[in-house]
Amino acid sequence: MNALIHLKNVAKSFRASDGSDRTVLDNVDFSLNDGEIVALLGKSGSGKSTLLRIMAGLIPADQGICEYRENPIYGPVRGVAMVFQSFALFPWLTVQQNVELGLEAQGVPAREREQRADEVLELIGLAGFGGALPRELSGGMKQRVGIARALVTNPDVLLMDEAFSALDVLTGETLRNDMLDLWKEKRISTRAILVVSHNIEEAVMMADRVIIFSSNPGRIRSELKIDLPRPRNADSAEIRALVDEVYALMTIRTATEPDSGKPVTTSYCHPEAGIGLIEGVIDLLADTPFYGRADLPKLSEEIGLSDEETFPAYEALTLLGLAHIEAGDITLTSIGHRYAKAEQSVRQIIFGQQLLAHVSLAKHIRQMLEDSASGEMTEEPVLELLEESMDADQAHAVLRTAIEWSRYGEIFDYDYHTGRLKLPEDDSDN
Repeated sequence: MNALIHLKNVAKSFRASDGSDRTVLDNVDFSLNDGEIVALLGKSGSGKSTLLRIMAGLIPADQGICEYRENPIYGPVRGVAMVFQSFALFPWLTVQQNVELGLEAQGVPAREREQRADEVLELIGLAGFGGALPRELSGGMKQRVGIARALVTNPDVLLMDEAFSALDVLTGETLRNDMLDLWKEKRISTRAILVVSHNIEEAVMMADRVIIFSSNPGRIRSELKIDLPRPRNADSAEIRALVDEVYALMTIRTATEPDSGKPVTTSYCHPEAGIGLIEGVIDLLADTPFYGRADLPKLSEEIGLSDEETFPAYEALTLLGLAHIEAGDITLTSIGHRYAKAEQSVRQIIFGQQLLAHVSLAKHIRQMLEDSASGEMTEEPVLELLEESMDADQAHAVLRTAIEWSRYGEIFDYDYHTGRLKLPEDDSDN
């Protein structure tokens, strides 16, 4: 295939708030080919948006090859346009003026700008709204303006960074289908589309290829080719099987790579899942109609949260040994079943036991407290330890999760006023 964008061994780091360098992308090899739609899935913070900005020439890579039509990318690329999640409209400009911005930056004459903007607004379903201000539009209409602003430059490559995620389900689905219709009917000049998404079904419905990104640092972990014609039926057996397969690929690390036992852990080892969400998933999974085993897409649908919101809970359950995931299904372990049936006080005991057995950071902090003469200490030594392998913001997030889990499991306590960790009172008295 003819590659419109080609990346080889691309890496990117940013300076963290503590002054250290944090590697966001590492050893990324990727080609976006003429005539295809590709969906990119991965956790928040895995570097997907950074990768899109490198492709668009908005930021440079630190190393590696970045090419558009076999030419090195230095600065913004004329044939690449980007649609952002946040709409990114100028509120003091009309819809027409917002759409014309890219053309104005390219030096296109005013009359041609107006004509092209009118044409693309009609194409995207906003004919007659050129004089409106963004505040007068719904969320879906604002995103249509963002898409129109990208399409008006007639890009070869359209990069869509969570373009539908800020919209309600129905509006997002309608806009997605409209984009696919424009693509199928060749009413736009775009030759390839790359969509960053957290929605697995959306990715399967749109893409010819689904790329799954790992985290810390971001790199391509898996790829799934989809040969089904569009439009696709979300309820068909083929689509449901593909959704299951993507869920399986997204969770394979959870099932096969438990905590290494080292005291310095990553955000993967401490998914940002609160106790309430973890308990809610366990209760739902243990009850009818699942009885301890569920297809992940169906469970997520029953929970009523997005894939991005539910995955941390699934990771937490597998990390703690309360469930395991295989082939897109989640199953409670024997301990998970015991946990689901237990009274609250017993649940906390089980949770604490599993925490010490499977989460090395909690075990390490507990040991530090037991070795302390006073049974307490500041949080600073733990943060310093974590910051050896992650930036300060990540370290605080990891520690906050460890504190919430450990307070619930009565492994250690924490004083939010003083920032001090301490043994539970019953333990410190012994």
